[in-house]
Amino acid sequence: MMSDDLIQAELSLENYKVLEQVYRDNKGVFVAFAKKYNLPDEDIIDIYQDAIVALVEHAKKGKLSELNCAISTYLIGIGKFMLLKHLKKKKIMFVPFDIEISVEWDDLEHVQKEQQVHLLQIYFLKLGSHCQKILELFYYQEKKLGDIVNALGYDNKDVVKSQKSRCIKQLRELIETNHG
Repeated sequence: MMSDDLIQAELSLENYKVLEQVYRDNKGVFVAFAKKYNLPDEDIIDIYQDAIVALVEHAKKGKLSELNCAISTYLIGIGKFMLLKHLKKKKIMFVPFDIEISVEWDDLEHVQKEQQVHLLQIYFLKLGSHCQKILELFYYQEKKLGDIVNALGYDNKDVVKSQKSRCIKQLRELIETNHG
């Protein structure tokens, strides 16, 4: 097993054997992560290959020497970023991890986190269209409250903020009622 320092050096020199090994070692992890977004396999592989190209470019520019994590972690991080960017570009709706819902779950491990996101997705679709739109604009499209006021014709930011809070509360109650 090669050290990360040696892998970095070999990638910066475009050593194709090392590149192929990095590609094979990390492909399964990335594909498993990406499959939960229901993308075609071709898109997932394209995104992964783009992440590999970016990794090599970063190696050539010396950016990998500043890493404080494993190369595999860095590569998967690049791939995740590219995947989310792809979803946003294609306007594929997904509920991000960062919607704050204070439902009491035990210490969440990876699988439990995925189950939480799955529940969010299911119950998000059960919300009314106004709630879906507000939450989509705020969390997915990262719009500011003022932009949402203009887009949806609300009176002011406070009204949007209150409505968003009610929508989150409604989503939380749906989850707690059915899975609490």
